[in-house]
Amino acid sequence: MELTQANVHDLLAQLGPRDGYMYLPVDLDPQDMTDLLADRYGAPRTLVLDGFTDPTLDESSGAALLLPFEERAVTIRAWAYGNRWVGTGTARDGEDIVRPVLVVAHREMPEPLAVAADEDVDWMERLIRITGWTDPDRRPDVDWAEMESRLGTALPRDYKRMVETFGEGAFDGFLTLHQEPWRGRGEDGLLNWAGTEHEELYAWRADGDDPNHWPVVVHSFDEELSFDCQAAEFVCRILVDPHHPYTMARYFDTHWFMNYGETD
Repeated sequence: MELTQANVHDLLAQLGPRDGYMYLPVDLDPQDMTDLLADRYGAPRTLVLDGFTDPTLDESSGAALLLPFEERAVTIRAWAYGNRWVGTGTARDGEDIVRPVLVVAHREMPEPLAVAADEDVDWMERLIRITGWTDPDRRPDVDWAEMESRLGTALPRDYKRMVETFGEGAFDGFLTLHQEPWRGRGEDGLLNWAGTEHEELYAWRADGDDPNHWPVVVHSFDEELSFDCQAAEFVCRILVDPHHPYTMARYFDTHWFMNYGETD
């Protein structure tokens, strides 16, 4: 069985959004599955190696992934992703044959770091500091009036500042900032402002009169989560908050914005 990201996508969809597992064909190289999932989710944590379970493993670090296998797990590596644990590796089946496995489990999401109600935070200034951005504004002359007229709505101030400041590119080379929001199909009221190569879309639920109070929504092929914050605050939190459900803090110690244009 030759694996591709499309195959992995289909297998995860078969398992559904909560708890599920499957044994894979014995001729599949489990390292191929690990590598493809690492391309999606980053570096994994090893839960079981050569039959020995990490003694520090608990509910907060993916223990639910081992429940289907009882004492039969041989090697299991795991990723925390949103409200889901994803794991792969090898385990013994009912006939005591070691086979590759794919497993998912529901994850209780930790609460993001709180900010006091009376704390006045300029999230764009914080984002500039986090990314070490020192270049001049990349797109200071965006015609927002024309864009908003075409879209039929005003846009959040912090998003405009992000586009003007950073221009076309991606935070940590991963989260792409759209230079113009776009609406998805359907009547879900979502206006997409960023995305990743893993088919995640970052949007606003644009159903209020004040765009500066639109919540951020993350939606992918199997889930949709809402966050009561603006876009710049959301990006700051996923970059530096290790407890955020979509954290990127575990992959990089420092953060940057990869500009896709030419450097002056």
